[in-house]
Amino acid sequence: MASHEFTSARSPRIKGARRLAKRAFRRRERRFLAEGPQAVREAIAAPGRVHEVFATAEAAQRHADLLDAADAHGAAVHRVTLEVMTEIAQTVTPQGLLAVCDFVDVELGEIGPTRLVAVLSHVRDPGNAGTVVRTADAAGADAVVFTDASVDPYNGKCVRASAGSLFHLPVVVGVPVAEAVGRLRGAGARVFAADGGGERDLHGAADTGELDGPVGWVFGNEAWGLPEETVSLTDGAVAVPVYGGAESLNLATAAAVCLYTTARQQRGAAAASGPAPRYAAEA
Repeated sequence: MASHEFTSARSPRIKGARRLAKRAFRRRERRFLAEGPQAVREAIAAPGRVHEVFATAEAAQRHADLLDAADAHGAAVHRVTLEVMTEIAQTVTPQGLLAVCDFVDVELGEIGPTRLVAVLSHVRDPGNAGTVVRTADAAGADAVVFTDASVDPYNGKCVRASAGSLFHLPVVVGVPVAEAVGRLRGAGARVFAADGGGERDLHGAADTGELDGPVGWVFGNEAWGLPEETVSLTDGAVAVPVYGGAESLNLATAAAVCLYTTARQQRGAAAASGPAPRYAAEA
């Protein structure tokens, strides 16, 4: 456990953590910051991901179990003053707990057999991107792919928006969208572009069984969606139906609807094609 308290932001160790707020340093060191008790808890639960943990006195008392777990997993635990924590943290009101973690991303070829994958193409808002990761995790997706034109998943706002889900499922970073789509289609998945202007709607695709098997969803930029050249790589554009007066849904909401609708269809299809219940077979 921590043997002393860091009181100066000029300490080399504190400077090392603080510079991870910049993407260039994150890439060079392949480390990032996970801030807040929820993110730190999930990071510690992911084997070998936490390098060190910083905690204020108040947070150390409130979350002693997390610091004990970090220590047990071999992470260095440091006490810092609130002023030092404010220098490291990326939030206006820090919660007093922050971890330096190793990158979690994997190569595209490592994600294995997949039934449900979210592909983020030119998604620039880190809050949206992190929310999609969280939603994909909740929907039971097998992976999330950040294409080379999308936001950095290790951006502080993206990490916070993922609410720890960044540590739960494989994340692929920096691949061209054509490569991601080609990989999924080559593995036998149908790949759909989520697009408000799509000729088919989501419920129609579900009703015709198009979502019953392995599916990849490509989600586009918040402002201008997906270009035609990206849509042409897929099995077609599918729109989330809007029944009221709203012009459209935002990216994170549309992704949630698409992912959950697909997950429901896939689970229903698996149950329908599975072995009959024992009582039915004996009837």
